[in-house]
Amino acid sequence: MKTYVAASALALMTTGASAQEVSSTLQSAVGAVAPALEAYSTNDLFGSVWAGEELSMRDRALVTFAALMTRHETENLGSYVELALDAGVTPAELSETITHLAFYTGWGNATAAAEAMAPVYEARGVTAEDLPALEPELLPINEEAEAAREETVRGNFANVSMGVVDTTRELLFNDLWLRPALEPRDRSMVTVAALIAAGQPEQMTFHLGRAMDNGLTQEEAGAMLSHLAFYAGWPKVFSALPVAKQVFEARVN
Repeated sequence: MKTYVAASALALMTTGASAQEVSSTLQSAVGAVAPALEAYSTNDLFGSVWAGEELSMRDRALVTFAALMTRHETENLGSYVELALDAGVTPAELSETITHLAFYTGWGNATAAAEAMAPVYEARGVTAEDLPALEPELLPINEEAEAAREETVRGNFANVSMGVVDTTRELLFNDLWLRPALEPRDRSMVTVAALIAAGQPEQMTFHLGRAMDNGLTQEEAGAMLSHLAFYAGWPKVFSALPVAKQVFEARVN
């Protein structure tokens, strides 16, 4: 029998429920099998981490969604979609997150996430009018930054795969990253969250720097790492920490 007690407990938190009510919700099959895990969940993850003021509940819901999608954890995804919507993430933003992360975590993860979300959208009456336009007016491009990115990628990889160079330019940075349904800060944030969850810290330098250029603060980035330790695991976060440290220090110097 599937249980979604974690997301149910968090849903209570978004409505101002007490820690006792959250704890009561967590009395489940988890507690019957691993009472210590239930205690860590109640007291530490839900009682402390999710309540941390360094990162908003909305942002925590969005980065958790990105991590679960990246890890193909679709059984729990529907409940976290409910949580994200209740925390202020719009249906259009979640839809655009799926589309965006298809390019960073793979088409299979994206289609599986969409299938898991469909019943939630149907139950909430989300229609096509609530979702991003297929061909919206794109945000203005930073021509100087894009020229520098293109020069680096082309210089390094044109003789390896010109197809990757071309599609990266035309599909990702001249199109996907300019779609307005997800703010640049949030688009960068979910990309970093996905890279951490996938265990690909070597790709973080560019994207974490871009996230901070787009408005993510160092405090928020640090809180995101702490939050994702529970969903991606401590080893993946510790692999990401040196990269984050380098990015933070480079911005100070």
